[in-house]
Amino acid sequence: MPFISRRLRAALLAAASATLVAATLPSPVPLGIGDPLFPELGNPGYDVRSYDIAFTYRGDNSKPLEAVTRIDARTTEPLDRINLDFARGTVRSVDVNGLRAEFALKDEDLVIQPVGRLPAGVPVRITVHHTSDPTGAADSGGWVRTADGLAMANQADAAHRVFPSNDHPADKAYFTFRVTAPQDLTVVANGLPTGAVRHGADTTWTYRTAHPMATELAQVSIGRSAVLHRTGPHGLPVRDVVPAADRERLEPRLSRTPAQLEWMEEQVGRYPFEAYGLLVADTRTGFELETQTLSLFERALFLEEHYPDWYVDSIMVHELAHQWFGDSVAPRRWSDLWQNEGHATWYEARYAEEHGGPSLESRMRTAYTRSDGWRAAGGPPARPDAPVPGEKISLFRPVVYDGSALVLYALRQEIGQDAFDRLERSWVRRHRDGDAGTEDFVRLASRTAGRDLAGFLDAWLYGTKTPPMPGHPDWHSDAPARQR
Repeated sequence: MPFISRRLRAALLAAASATLVAATLPSPVPLGIGDPLFPELGNPGYDVRSYDIAFTYRGDNSKPLEAVTRIDARTTEPLDRINLDFARGTVRSVDVNGLRAEFALKDEDLVIQPVGRLPAGVPVRITVHHTSDPTGAADSGGWVRTADGLAMANQADAAHRVFPSNDHPADKAYFTFRVTAPQDLTVVANGLPTGAVRHGADTTWTYRTAHPMATELAQVSIGRSAVLHRTGPHGLPVRDVVPAADRERLEPRLSRTPAQLEWMEEQVGRYPFEAYGLLVADTRTGFELETQTLSLFERALFLEEHYPDWYVDSIMVHELAHQWFGDSVAPRRWSDLWQNEGHATWYEARYAEEHGGPSLESRMRTAYTRSDGWRAAGGPPARPDAPVPGEKISLFRPVVYDGSALVLYALRQEIGQDAFDRLERSWVRRHRDGDAGTEDFVRLASRTAGRDLAGFLDAWLYGTKTPPMPGHPDWHSDAPARQR
């Protein structure tokens, strides 16, 4: 036989071992935490405390990245197997607490069998050597290929198309990203930088979050980027990541962020994270996204001239508002999405009203006119229909945007401006760095108003027909209510 070096022989044996290990696990079964809209998303039996994710990018965004994902978790029940959400990558090997573990892939689950049963209440470290493939269906989320590299768009359930995870917003964790890329590229991720180490023709960039984060909010940008620094309220670091060639054209727009931060703090209190900024990507996604501390925006939004200033600024505020509503306070279930999008749309509309756009009342009256039609097409705000199969982004319908902001307008009409403002501030303070459900919002609203609002809010949140608007008996919906 031809000569095989010791290193190559070891690599071949390791690959054969991984293949054998993957093949010996009997009957892997996908699991989930039972989310009504994504029943196989998330995994029972453990709570993730932190992710440490390393990517190696070779400069070609059409090829898989080599990756290592380390997960520190604590079991919440005895486990014979550990399920992680993972798809669109090849698993090389899995270790649990330093010992090689059997594994198999089933649907979009990575099913791991550790050596011995894990009791409840113990720490566990899972290390997965894998690839992360940036190719695939453009509308399924995960990596987004840009003109000069990569970014992430993981909402609603696409983080596991990038790295193994417990991919549900109810299980937030701290993140560390270690990204190796050619030295002529810039890497930025959630949180703050902790170092950049040059080695040969590559640089390894490290970022850490100071607050727990949902997997859907993870962000890594790799490209020929300029990083623009400015200061927000209370000395907050504000950094924007933009295509290097566009930095001067984008500066007038991006310079408005500190004032927008001040405006949001006047509404709901202090900004909840360690940094903020905009990632302007040269790509076409069809949306902007509130990735934590670094919101993703399409380049075209800022550079195409047919958008009025008030509109672009209000979209910036929409994603900024999400840092409180959706990021700091995550939805407990995906049917609680109205809390995220309804609040972001509410502050978007109010900012627009104050900065040259339409009045809040006119926007809400238009929404009321259409509300029954939205409910008929996609369900009520807090009980939306499941997304269209193969089109997860279809969950994000008008009823969870203006239809849900309409709920907040009705609530303000019912309890008054002062109580409503106290409720908003209490909500983000009470649930900061955690998750919350619709029932929590109803309970806090009732406590703040000093009376039971369950019946009032249940009709607005779950009804197939839009209730009468307090203070506006002349408002009517033009569409028939949904038939069930």
